[in-house]
Amino acid sequence: MTVRTEKQGHVWTLIHSRYDEARNAMDPASADALVAAFNEFDADPEARVAVLWGEGGAFCSGWDLKYVSSLGESNRPLPELDYPFDDNAPVPRGPLGPTRLDLSKPVIAAVEGPAVAGGFELAIWCDIRVMAEDAYFGVYCRRWGIPLIDGGTVRLPRLVGQGRAMEIILTGRKVGAEEALRIGACESVVPSGSAREHAQAMAADIARFPQACMNADRRSVYMQHGLSVREAQRREWYNGQACLSGEGVTGAGRFADGKGRSGDFTDI
Repeated sequence: MTVRTEKQGHVWTLIHSRYDEARNAMDPASADALVAAFNEFDADPEARVAVLWGEGGAFCSGWDLKYVSSLGESNRPLPELDYPFDDNAPVPRGPLGPTRLDLSKPVIAAVEGPAVAGGFELAIWCDIRVMAEDAYFGVYCRRWGIPLIDGGTVRLPRLVGQGRAMEIILTGRKVGAEEALRIGACESVVPSGSAREHAQAMAADIARFPQACMNADRRSVYMQHGLSVREAQRREWYNGQACLSGEGVTGAGRFADGKGRSGDFTDI
């Protein structure tokens, strides 16, 4: 099995393991298994935060090009993955698996080694990226005529800006961890070999918080793309109202009773 899940309390670590074969390149079986694992995570009320990690020292080297080379030339070589125009129709998985999923809970990418081509797209699908100091991104598929079809041209400009994203996409160059941190493509750089450990620690910290309001704020961030400030704030207000009267009032009561004073949040 190329995908397995390890659980520590409310934190699930989803592990992709095809390193010996292809440095964790994604084939159809792995993509299906990863989608199934994330759907299971999203449906489980005890699961709060997921960590995505590639075993063996590579996050994901992209779409398995040996598989792609077997598709044959066609205008639409994978019609079963076509994105439907009907917004009410079921959406099939992306070539890299979960890149079209709209989860209700956060996912942290723990990036060791390469996260390139489709692997880069998989990493930026996640909410947060923790990179080892020798890990790297890059649109390496530029060299082989493989387009970005797992959200790379959509999500990367939103993270780093259009001009910088365009330069990274068109040149296909290597983007090291320190540069990724500087331009906003990742949120943390940690010593080599410790990305999973740090991502799991972050996930455990996030899992401590009242979940309804935390996930409402997460959802609100994604809801605002392309909206005016007025409409975005309107949506933020009504999105937040759903949990304010519950978790918000209860949490404020805990503060009023003395919790969190002097910056001590160990017992919240």
